[in-house]
This record gives sequence, C-alpha cells and structure tokens, in this order.
Amino acid sequence: MSIQPITETILRQTIQPRPENSHKGTYGRLTLVGGNAQFGGAIIMATTAGIYSGAGLTTTLTDPVNITALHARMPEAMVTDFHDETTLTELISSANSIVIGPGLGSDEAGLTALRRVFATVQPQQSLTIDGSAIDLVAKHDLPLPNAKLVFTPHEMEWQRLSGITIKDQTPDNNQQAVAKLGGIVVLKKHHTQVYAGQQIFENPGGTPAMATGGMGDTLAGMVGGFTAQFADQLNAVLSAVYIHSQIADDLAHNAYVVLPTQISEEIPWYMKQYSLPQSTKI
Repeated sequence: MSIQPITETILRQTIQPRPENSHKGTYGRLTLVGGNAQFGGAIIMATTAGIYSGAGLTTTLTDPVNITALHARMPEAMVTDFHDETTLTELISSANSIVIGPGLGSDEAGLTALRRVFATVQPQQSLTIDGSAIDLVAKHDLPLPNAKLVFTPHEMEWQRLSGITIKDQTPDNNQQAVAKLGGIVVLKKHHTQVYAGQQIFENPGGTPAMATGGMGDTLAGMVGGFTAQFADQLNAVLSAVYIHSQIADDLAHNAYVVLPTQISEEIPWYMKQYSLPQSTKI
C-alpha cells in the first residue's frame, strides 16, 4: 500500500498570501466545544492554537469555571457556557469549522453537548472530533452526523473507536476502519499518519520533546483554524499536522521538552514562510 509523505509543496499550495481587501469574516468562523470543570487547560490550548492559526472569528463553549481563565489567556476569543443548548446550537450553526472534545470529559454534560453538536452540524461544515468526544462516540456507539468529519485520535483512542488493537493498527486495517467512518483520520504517533479515502499520508516530522500533555489539544485547534480558512479540507489538515511537528522539531534543537503553548506562538511565523515565494526569506 502506497503511503505518501506530507510535503512542503502541499503547504505552499494551501497557505496563500492574504488578499489586501479582506476582513475577519474572510478567514472563517471557528467554534470549539470542550473544557469541563477539571480539564479547562485543554480547551484553552485548543482555542489558543485555533486563533494563532488564523481563524477569523473564534468562539469557545466551555464550563463557566474556565471562562475567566480563557478570557485572560486569549482575549481574542469569544467565550460562553457549553451547558446552554440554545446558545450552543446557534454558535454551531454559524460556524464553518467546529472542534469538539478537548477536555470535554466523559460525563453526562459532555455527552449532552456532543449529541447537540451532532444534531446541529450540517454537511458543508468541517467537524473535528478529538479526545473525549472520540471516547464518547466509541462508548455509546453514537451515529455520526453528515458533515466533513476529521478524527484526531492517538493510538489508544483509535483502538477504542476502530476496535483495532494497537499492535494490529497496520495501514490496511486502519484504512478499512476509516472507510466505515467516512471522514479523515489523523492517527497521532511518532510519524503521524493521515487517512483520507484511498490515500494515506505520513508526516516526516515528530520528536519525543512533544510528549507532554496538551499537544493533541493544540493540534486539534490548529486543524480547526486551518479548516476554517482554507477551502481544501484535506490539504488544510495535512498542513496543520506538518507545521505542528515542524515547529516542535525546530524548537527541540535547543530544548529537551517543547510545550504546546510554545508551538502555538510560532504558528503565524511558519505560516508566513509558506505564503511567500520559496526564494524569499524573513
């Protein structure tokens, strides 16, 4: 089975210079749902990554205990309570990219929010399902909505979702499971693989310096931010995966550990490089 590397050519095709005549509405509406009372950091990191990735308007729905911290960390985000189903429905309906799962938790409140998102999302919207949301789908055998789905599991989450044990997660077996899901799967590991239909891509980057909490939440936010503003969903996902690890690889030259928040702060600079002609250097 042929596995293609994610290349810089894909990024240069995807991340284009911003037109002069544009505004925040030009770059998409991103809505994130997650962060219960115990795991607020996850949704803060996902929101941070989505904003630094360039989403034009970002709204986060979370447990009220996280609102003050999120406002303090990222004043660019609009924040509200994910228990309010009317508001949740309105904000999901108005988004073109949605991320659900970072820090969502597996309790009844998380399940209720996930069911509401699934009932609201429309076919033209990109929906990234991450973390707790993946576990809830697997545990409750939830029917998936008709939307442009992206799953971002690590190997154990993929085992729960697909039924394939980690030792049996071969490209052939994974691809068969992906076909049943009907979306893009970003299987996070040393060299992350992206499954999309009959195509399999492998990320060349990755470093053990990334092995710290919140790294996946940051990638989910990046996927949300990229799919909010770039029309080709697959290329947007591939670009987010590549830059996420490229930043970490570069930082790891001089650091034993790379923090997710450090990656987010570097995203705009790396995106700028890919938007410029190859001969141009900043």
